[in-house]
Amino acid sequence: MKMKLTILGAVSLALVSCNSLLDLTPRDSISDKVMWANVESAEYAVNSIVDYTYSIFAVWPSAVGLTEAFTDEFKYGSYVNFAYALIPSQVAYGGSNLTNSFVDVYLGCWGSLYSAIRRTNEAIQNLHTLGKDIPEADSARLEGELRLMRGWLYFELIKRYKDVILYDEDLSKISVDKALSTEEEGWNFVAADLKAATELLPVKAKAKGRIDRGAAFAVKSRAMLYAGRWQDVIDAADSLKALGYALAADYASAFKTSVAAGNPETVLQYSWSLSDNVTHDFDFYYTPGGDYSIIGQIGGGYGTPTQEMVESYEYATGGFPDWSPWHGAATTTDPPYALLEPRFQATILYNGASWKGRTIEPYVGGTDGFCVWNREPKPDGRTTTGYYLRKMVDETHDIALREQSIQHFPILRYGEALLNKAEACYRLDKTADANDAVREIRSRAGLPYSDLSGDALWKAIRQERRVELAYEGLWYWDLRRWEVADKAWPEGLNAYQVHGLKIETTETPGVFKYTYVAVDDQDRNFPSKMLRRFPVPESETNSNSLVNQYPEWN
Repeated sequence: MKMKLTILGAVSLALVSCNSLLDLTPRDSISDKVMWANVESAEYAVNSIVDYTYSIFAVWPSAVGLTEAFTDEFKYGSYVNFAYALIPSQVAYGGSNLTNSFVDVYLGCWGSLYSAIRRTNEAIQNLHTLGKDIPEADSARLEGELRLMRGWLYFELIKRYKDVILYDEDLSKISVDKALSTEEEGWNFVAADLKAATELLPVKAKAKGRIDRGAAFAVKSRAMLYAGRWQDVIDAADSLKALGYALAADYASAFKTSVAAGNPETVLQYSWSLSDNVTHDFDFYYTPGGDYSIIGQIGGGYGTPTQEMVESYEYATGGFPDWSPWHGAATTTDPPYALLEPRFQATILYNGASWKGRTIEPYVGGTDGFCVWNREPKPDGRTTTGYYLRKMVDETHDIALREQSIQHFPILRYGEALLNKAEACYRLDKTADANDAVREIRSRAGLPYSDLSGDALWKAIRQERRVELAYEGLWYWDLRRWEVADKAWPEGLNAYQVHGLKIETTETPGVFKYTYVAVDDQDRNFPSKMLRRFPVPESETNSNSLVNQYPEWN
């Protein structure tokens, strides 16, 4: 995947093409003194730090694809032992798979995050010591960008490891031997950086396409949710609203409409440019396999939504279908796909759905096809669940004309902040405010809502996070931070298998046979040692005499 940033922020931040200063490491090209001598070159230096937003969004969450594959929401269909194939299932199966080194490689990213933090601290120090000729207002906003990034990077560390090593821009404090902080100290550090960012960054109208104050509040909303600092979460969401952020008119447009085209919901967006050869390959992994088979190629369908996820959606009029007729013996009754709510239609492709001017055929022998899990090691674009991902896949992408994808990705959006607020209000017994936030989310989807309280309200908040934020990389981490991931399914991630519908044609045209099938060959298992902390890498415990492995990982 080509992972260079071209447009980032509330409007746009063009970082030019591959021969720009951004593509060079400043130390290898010009001196630090020259790099920080004026605003223009200093911005290039800061851009190289801001570029970590893509790693935070798409690279570091998991080295093996979407983290939803560790839950009941998604399934990678290949039985070949590599990333975007069998390895995500090995994570979900847990048990003896989850050794210290395995978790470090596929989930941890301790070393990568600390490398990014070190570069960020160097940039902050250089701004202070070498950027004396940079006007005060410009220096303040650049420091705001760097403080936002450092707070965000440390948040990603703490959500994985809880107790981490804290370093600031005073590089003289760097030591081979340095003890872990407490979790509370870590959250204080993150909170201080994000508070500074909200004060230093300009509002969107004055940010000239660079990261603005809204991004700082959006990251604060997410980070403080993990910290359990509920009022800070509420305040951050309210601040976003005060800055003019709001839900898009409909759910699909929240992802399809760019910020430049007037999307009011996207706070931070990662965009791409074909002319600059700045592209990604998300579609190659997740587009329906028929997009490729039609032109005689192989691609798409590496991972697909599960039946469990499909059954999470309500009717468009509210209330859940009874799926039991499709759980027993094979049936020719069509599932109620067309009757499900708009977020389902915008997220999942199903048998008979319209896509790129054709009809999706995820059945045995269909254009998209069906692959039996573990019987056929390589699906080659066929689905193992009977579904394909629609959300964040580009329906306008003609792969016959070009391989590369350029659909933008929303990294932070107001819809998440609103649900963060709902949860924080629930935790503080602000029931009316929690209900208002849930109602706003559901109203956008056209769903009815009546005020709830207690466990019923919490169930509603959890339900809305599951469907509203589906495939945005949050559900796995939600279950961990709620400390329920080690419980039995459906509350947690233990003692269950995920399913799909095997679809076959019949002698009657247009009539299909649906069979409920497991697409796991063993039960999933989330061990308790994974609940709070991932293991510290051996490279750290071997070199740092003041750091010992967490007891649960010894």
